[in-house]
Amino acid sequence: MDFGELSAYRPSIEAAVRAHYRTAHPRAPPSVRRYLRLGQDLSLRGGKRFRALLVLAGFHAVSGRDPSPAIEVAAGLEHFQTWMLIHDDIIDHSQERRGGPTVHRAASALHAQEGGTGDSADFGEGIAITLGDGEEPYVIDAFLRVPVPLRARIAALREYAEMTRQTAYGQLLDIRNGTVDPSRLSARDVLRVHELKSAVYTVVGPLKIGALLAGASPGRLGDIDRIGRDLGIAFQLRDDLLGAGFDAEATRKSSNDLTEGKRTLLIVHAWKHADPVDRQRISSVLGNPRASDAEVEAVRSIIRSTGSLRHSEREIARLTRRALARLEACRTLRASAKPMLREIATRLVERRA
Repeated sequence: MDFGELSAYRPSIEAAVRAHYRTAHPRAPPSVRRYLRLGQDLSLRGGKRFRALLVLAGFHAVSGRDPSPAIEVAAGLEHFQTWMLIHDDIIDHSQERRGGPTVHRAASALHAQEGGTGDSADFGEGIAITLGDGEEPYVIDAFLRVPVPLRARIAALREYAEMTRQTAYGQLLDIRNGTVDPSRLSARDVLRVHELKSAVYTVVGPLKIGALLAGASPGRLGDIDRIGRDLGIAFQLRDDLLGAGFDAEATRKSSNDLTEGKRTLLIVHAWKHADPVDRQRISSVLGNPRASDAEVEAVRSIIRSTGSLRHSEREIARLTRRALARLEACRTLRASAKPMLREIATRLVERRA
């Protein structure tokens, strides 16, 4: 199976996500359904469904079989993704997601339209937090319904619990890092967040969950864990480059990460190698949503001139090489699945969107 064949399951994943909402929402009290539609809208607005596909990839890599039995759980992880995005957007004060308003912003607008009392922004955040929480039952339901032996189902559910826990740890550290002066942060601090918050729930967790659904023993998953962590960190480092506006023409992304104050490897490395004047320029933009385009571009120039952009690119390349070397040497995954996993690795780390 190559990635093209794997991608052919996207419509089935999409149909399963829609079916989850179609089944659950009519059972909800009529008075809350208009709010439920806000979360559903975000979930169905798009997305690459990459995590879902990695569940199927993990299933096939271990079993060599058609991964259709894992589709329910693959779709379930899309609800996990929606949950994370809703809460992440509140933390980052984001206004847009997947080409539309974030859930908390949409809920705030609904409050204002209906003439509700109190602060619309507070209302929107409260509704969005609750809607994010409400996505997890879909994930649990998916594990309960997946047509695999009970032992495999329980093992996969345990992995999901651990994935959720580590993702929360990463989010906690990310929030903490956002309050720390860049001079007090190291590359290790940044990469630890990337490992916990991004690598685990973007790559490691989905692959291991798929493998466990296929009947893999927990002891066989060390290779997947090591390969996935390297690729997941490289994936997030690439996302940091895109989020800082590099390759902006190709991705249509902005430099929101800079004005949101994210302590990325780009910033930590640039701070370490910048002179006092350039550090002041970085400080004037970092976490300042009112920074001008010229000020933001000046920080991007500092990132380039201090070698920080090259440093991140080298780190992406190093992690990718190590992951691919581990994949080649791996004896716990089927040889026939390795070309598919190599292609997945390339798509993770060389993406431009």
